[in-house]
Amino acid sequence: MNDYHNLAPLTKTGRRFVLTSVSIFIASIMFAGCSRISGTVSSNSQEDIIKVGVTGIVSEDILNFVNNNLASQENLKIEVVKFNDWIQPNTALRDKVIDANFFQHKPFMNNAIKETQIKLVALNTIYLNTLGLFSKQLKSVNEIPQNATVSIANDVINNDRGLRLLAANGLIQLKENAREFVTQRDIAANPKNLQIKEVEGVQVVRAINDVDFIVSTAQTVALAGIEPNSMGAETAKDKKYALALVTLQGRENEVKIQKLNKLLVHPQVKDFINQEYKGRIIPVF
Repeated sequence: MNDYHNLAPLTKTGRRFVLTSVSIFIASIMFAGCSRISGTVSSNSQEDIIKVGVTGIVSEDILNFVNNNLASQENLKIEVVKFNDWIQPNTALRDKVIDANFFQHKPFMNNAIKETQIKLVALNTIYLNTLGLFSKQLKSVNEIPQNATVSIANDVINNDRGLRLLAANGLIQLKENAREFVTQRDIAANPKNLQIKEVEGVQVVRAINDVDFIVSTAQTVALAGIEPNSMGAETAKDKKYALALVTLQGRENEVKIQKLNKLLVHPQVKDFINQEYKGRIIPVF
């Protein structure tokens, strides 16, 4: 006979003890379950969120690739903040609206420091956005007519870069003793009498319908729906114009900023750039 049948009947006090014990046990299980759920939420809340300012689709696409494919390795979440000019991404850094930005090369940053007194620091350089001469009508530099109109960026650095590209393609000559950053005042000869129109950098590609040609980046032109065949491309070896991750001096060693800095030079990012942009954007790491 089973021992079960030998057990004495429970008294009322015994039954209350058993019910109380069972209730405590169930409550303990529920508490433990809630603790585990709470622990999971707590873990997610510790995810580092970094806000990064951009002005162009390329940097945005690269950041989205990192966020979707690599960031979880570092328990990082990237939030992209878009700007419509080349001034706000640095003032937003100063005002701590964002943690870093990803739109400028070091020469542009150094000039921005002089003009705004914002203390910036460049971290890893990531990619070079190749510059070229683009037109909807003209197919080569030789087709550029007398008195042709051309739009270039008006900021100090990219104005210099654009004028030097015109000179490299034989369209103008610059003075031998030209300053560090040339302007139209440094043009020594202009055999085609080019009419050089300076506009804000983000507006250059929009001017392509109003001028004979523009000095712009290949990828910006491609994104505007224009066949990205340049009449005269900049050498890809000039890596000083490669875009870098930038933050405020004093913040460069923050954990979340260093996490992103590390991920941006991951081999998968290089593969993504090469496959996605097919030479219009060149990884430099």
